[in-house]
Amino acid sequence: MLDQFAHRPLPAAPGVGYKAQHFQEIISNPAPVEWLEIHAENYMGAGGRPIAQLKALSERFPISVHGVGLSIGGEGALDADHLARLKHLVDWLNPASFSEHLAWSTHDTHFLNDLLPVPYTAATLARVCAHITQVQDMLGRQMLLENPSTYVAFAESEMSEIDFLTEISRRTGCGLLLDVNNVFVSCINQNWDPIAYIDAFPLGAVGEIHLGGHDEDEDEHGAPLLIDSHGAEVVDPVWALYAHTLSRSGARPTLIEWDTDVPDWPVLAAEAQRAADALSPVTA
Repeated sequence: MLDQFAHRPLPAAPGVGYKAQHFQEIISNPAPVEWLEIHAENYMGAGGRPIAQLKALSERFPISVHGVGLSIGGEGALDADHLARLKHLVDWLNPASFSEHLAWSTHDTHFLNDLLPVPYTAATLARVCAHITQVQDMLGRQMLLENPSTYVAFAESEMSEIDFLTEISRRTGCGLLLDVNNVFVSCINQNWDPIAYIDAFPLGAVGEIHLGGHDEDEDEHGAPLLIDSHGAEVVDPVWALYAHTLSRSGARPTLIEWDTDVPDWPVLAAEAQRAADALSPVTA
């Protein structure tokens, strides 16, 4: 049987993506942050300061491991060496949660430094489910799958994004990671209704929520084009969409993602406080 949370579970409270420059402040005064996320690929080495710091943090905080390199949606087989390194990390760290993206980033022997979308077809569904089952069996625990940020739709798609994610969760038993900023970005770019998206989402499968910043641009026709960047504060419309999500889902562990142009700790802590304020009147 898959062990959904082998370590201390993530609390229905704010977390942040851990950055080494914030280590001392997190150790000395982490409030309101109650848990941390790391990117798996940054901690697959044998030792050194990053591993030592992670071990120290894991003694105080539940840790969520977020993968960016498995290429769950890729056409080829999963990289066995990468999966073995991931298993080693998960085995010694024993994190509260592991998650990956609904995306692909590999072609033949080449690794692309991007998270690329997949068409929502029966063939893709079968492949993604097989990959998720392989990961869960290898790790011996449930994984969460994150909804993507998208910019175009595939003509060959046979089902909606929500139906695709719902069926993946049903077939594999995986949970879902709901990135509310990704929902907002995709909905603006593709003229979907973000409230309707959240209302149709299988919220009962959601084990974690992400919030982050995005960049604003225009397409060649002058229409708004949003780019998921993780490099700025969460904008007010995303906070409003998050509040609506919580009203439907109840409280969930909520991560502030800020991976580029990383600010000083007080700025990041202030974003986490906004999440704490939104969570405080909501029951789990």
